[in-house]
Amino acid sequence: MRFDTVIIGGGLAGLLCGIRLSENGQRCAIVSRGQSALGFSSGSLDLLSHLPDGQPVRDLNSAIALLAQHHPAHPYALLGAERVRHYAQQTQTLLADCGLALQGDVDTPHLRVTPLGTFRRAWLSPEEVPLKPDVSQRTGVIGISGFPDFQPQLAAASLRKRGIDAHAEEIELPVLDKLRDNPSEFRAVNIARHLDAPEHYAALYEALRPLSQQYDILYLPACIGLTDSSVFTQLNQQLACPLRLLPTLPPSVPGMRMQFLLQQRFIHSGGSWMPGDEVLHADIHDDRVTQLWTRKHEDIPLRARHVVLASGSFFSNGLIADRDRVREAVFDLDVLQCDKHSDWYRDDIFETQPWQQFGVQTDAQLHALRQGKAIHNLYVVGSVLGGFDAIAQGCGGGVCAVTALHAAQQIAAQGGEQ
Repeated sequence: MRFDTVIIGGGLAGLLCGIRLSENGQRCAIVSRGQSALGFSSGSLDLLSHLPDGQPVRDLNSAIALLAQHHPAHPYALLGAERVRHYAQQTQTLLADCGLALQGDVDTPHLRVTPLGTFRRAWLSPEEVPLKPDVSQRTGVIGISGFPDFQPQLAAASLRKRGIDAHAEEIELPVLDKLRDNPSEFRAVNIARHLDAPEHYAALYEALRPLSQQYDILYLPACIGLTDSSVFTQLNQQLACPLRLLPTLPPSVPGMRMQFLLQQRFIHSGGSWMPGDEVLHADIHDDRVTQLWTRKHEDIPLRARHVVLASGSFFSNGLIADRDRVREAVFDLDVLQCDKHSDWYRDDIFETQPWQQFGVQTDAQLHALRQGKAIHNLYVVGSVLGGFDAIAQGCGGGVCAVTALHAAQQIAAQGGEQ
């Protein structure tokens, strides 16, 4: 099977790259092993919140200049501030075109409310996610009876410590009794499948209506809106006060909605989606990938002019930790890592862990390096890259988006070149 580009990995980075290429007229395929990390995310994206030394980022340009000076392996350092800003702005437009209503901007990061009642800096967040509230707002934090993945008392208490007049409430919703009978089924995604059904809207509205008359704003666990925001929009039109949603423990409804909408956009743009498959190995000749071999297609190789590796980090098995080294799973690419196993981690679990920055090494154009040589038609994007700590630096979503669009731009610019 022949394609212009084959992308390995169907998470945020792979999908953004695939959408951009398919809409540019390329014949593009995504080989997706299974559930990506996107479905386990909050649906919010970070661009860059902290430098590696823990210093908060107040200006993106100066922060990336410091990365280039002191941490040259960071993906942002490789691309430079101008490109990072450019691709971040393109991401905002692309996500909106995919039907994702997000709040935020490159130059105006915000503080979103977390399910624990804390505030976390973000670049983009779903429109239903609450931002840091006005202290004068009387806030109702609503739990669903029997739902184990959100504790309204804990969230409300945490908000009160931050000066917010927050109080915990609970609604029953008997329409969920069938799910409630099986604790393993009483999870956000399954609840959303029920509450998104038109026949259950009235029960949800009637449970929230009296509370909306007592508070200035309501926070509900994100258990609606699995594929669109119609129920959320209708509730906000009819309730007496605004309603906002807090993502729960994974799998997360906002994260799964983002995955669904991006996947649909890729397919509708003409892309080939290959679910439940994985690339096992590849043929490489003259520093170019010539063929990919997958588990499902066995003796039928995938051939493409360009390949994009967006396989994710340890969570998605894009990186594999053996006893003596960390390796990349498909091409055995060069991996940025500590030589000694004892240097992979810190004894204090609350410290920044070195292994979080392990990942594939590339040149400045994001071409993969193998035994020190660039593979000229293989680009590496997203969390499989090395040189950054997505959690400590608050840049995971940004790195995925920016590097994906940079790879797509380079591939598209080559046009029909062989």
